[in-house]
Amino acid sequence: MNNENEISYFKGGLALGMGVGLVSGMASAFWLQRKKNLRADDVLQIVKDEFLKEGPIEGSWINFEKQPLRKFAVHSEGYEGGITRLEDDQLVTYEFLADAKTGTVLDIKRIKIN
Repeated sequence: MNNENEISYFKGGLALGMGVGLVSGMASAFWLQRKKNLRADDVLQIVKDEFLKEGPIEGSWINFEKQPLRKFAVHSEGYEGGITRLEDDQLVTYEFLADAKTGTVLDIKRIKIN
């Protein structure tokens, strides 16, 4: 009877340990995913895919160094880049600033090239 009691405690402890390990592992994975930044290539691909929906592009570039961003009280990091395309037989460059965590374009400027 004493042996059955010990086995019962072992099973309960094992289940508790596995449960705690599973929950802490999931919490760590979510925390790491939230803190993770996208690579510059991934951000450029996101922006290029959006531009390609409206037509072909001639070229693209991105600065691989993240730069600090501040919009009012919000602090973040982002990448600078650009897309060049032909519009009405003229080259037009779009310079953008994209968030490093989400790839969302935060600012974009259209510049005509003569």
